[in-house]
Amino acid sequence: MRTYAQHPQAKEALLLLNELQSYFKDELIKASELSTQPSEFISVEWLRDQGLHGGGKRFEAIEGGIFNRASINVSQIHYEDDTAKHYDSATALSTIIHPANPLLPSVHMHFSWTILKDGSSYWRIMADLNPSHFNKDDKEYFDQTLKVAAKTYYLQGTKAGNHYFDIPALKTRRGVSHFYLEGFNPAEESGDTFTRHFARNVMDTYVHILKSHLMDSATPSVEQRQQQLDYHTLYFYQVLTLDKGTTAGLLVHNQNDVGTLGSLPSHINRNLLQDWQKCSPEPINELVSTLLTALPDYKICPITIEVKAKLAQAIREFNHRKM
Repeated sequence: MRTYAQHPQAKEALLLLNELQSYFKDELIKASELSTQPSEFISVEWLRDQGLHGGGKRFEAIEGGIFNRASINVSQIHYEDDTAKHYDSATALSTIIHPANPLLPSVHMHFSWTILKDGSSYWRIMADLNPSHFNKDDKEYFDQTLKVAAKTYYLQGTKAGNHYFDIPALKTRRGVSHFYLEGFNPAEESGDTFTRHFARNVMDTYVHILKSHLMDSATPSVEQRQQQLDYHTLYFYQVLTLDKGTTAGLLVHNQNDVGTLGSLPSHINRNLLQDWQKCSPEPINELVSTLLTALPDYKICPITIEVKAKLAQAIREFNHRKM
């Protein structure tokens, strides 16, 4: 049986993020109905320590719809019974949407509320647009939404976001529009109010972008599909070698590896990843080599549930060797 954090603010954060999770899932389903491949989501639950310290529920898109991969996860982990832990609870919504059509951009969002043992608390807020095929109108629309939704925190968030998603070894960034606030508590309003407003605006904008492309119904070229595969490989590289949140989640426990790696697309270009391994600095080049060992030996390499489990274990073993 799953237990929940008892702190009033943790309860409020969970209610808010559950509300946003259901809203985004429903809006994505409505958008998919504009296509000939309407999408459905299944609910998947997982537990931390058999539920003693919480767990989570995610909505995953079923194969065959408009999504290559889509996951909307809400979790609440709590250690109110353990004084040795540095935090009381962490309540989070993390979502990544990878459309199957390369003309439709991917999106990533993360909203989390953490309460520390000393009583302090803060929000972590992220949103980034990740197209494989660049569209100037989409970027400008998404940027403008971030500017309006973030209010006075826009410059702070975009500066931190651009830095967070930078990939120095490849001289590029993951995504074209970035926003990131860490340790955040707005001065003018409650964090819950800010997060609800920000999240709903970003979700609505992304759904509107999806709808506009689905109504256009342009057929992607072979070149654009290759661009998508290569971009998904870039996403894979950044998430597994540079994203601190993903790595931390895998190192803390092994009870939700599939969910923690829910952002990974369905396939990557293995040969391209091999090329990047050669130009990556230490110790990233060694980590990429370890990941390649865990991957099937196919040029167009599938990232299945079984492959995710192998990747998660490979990352844990690599980090334990480096400690």
